Amino acid sequence: MKKTKIKIRWPNNNETYASEGDDWFSTAAKAGLEIPTGCLTGSCGACEIDVNGETIRACISNIKNKKKCLLKVTLTTDPFWEN
Repeated sequence: MKKTKIKIRWPNNNETYASEGDDWFSTAAKAGLEIPTGCLTGSCGACEIDVNGETIRACISNIKNKKKCLLKVTLTTDPFWEN
């Protein structure tokens, strides 16, 4: 069975396609975007991204698309992590 490709629009306006279960970090890298990291275990929240308005932690989540629609990704910001 052929896997359905999921279209993703990134904050830099690049669009890529991914398969269900792909990881966020390598897919973002293909779009020329780096998702910040910290602990890589889901504890610190440095890798949080918003996907269609839902906040997820990229280090402990894989790409999924239950509604079969375009995924719009934005990076979350935290004033404590900023310079």
